[in-house]
Amino acid sequence: MEKLIAELKEIVDFKETTDVGDIVLIVAKEPQILVYALVTSIERDTSRRDEWWHVGMQLLTVPVQPVTWTLRMAQFTGQEIFTMGGEQRFVKAVRFPDSAGGSTPSVTGTEKTKKPSGKRRLRIVK
Repeated sequence: MEKLIAELKEIVDFKETTDVGDIVLIVAKEPQILVYALVTSIERDTSRRDEWWHVGMQLLTVPVQPVTWTLRMAQFTGQEIFTMGGEQRFVKAVRFPDSAGGSTPSVTGTEKTKKPSGKRRLRIVK
């Protein structure tokens, strides 16, 4: 699993943080899965002393499947590989390229998209 994650880090532009609205890549060893999911909610699990979070996601499969996993921050931000049901898992948010082909820049530690600096106008082509 460590080798697969290292290879993915070479080809996928991962974010350091995970927020509601992010797309995460979920990797599972058994059954072997590589799937994207949309993060729909992140809520503190107040029933536990340590910091655990209920992470709601929509697995981007056909049909879309809603899931909620209870994870520590290090687990849903890709800082560690963890196990569920005895099987290894990895979750980390993906940074998608902006329309110019570059990565969306990070602003003050949170991931936000900058607005284009120059004026862009539609032009009529005949």
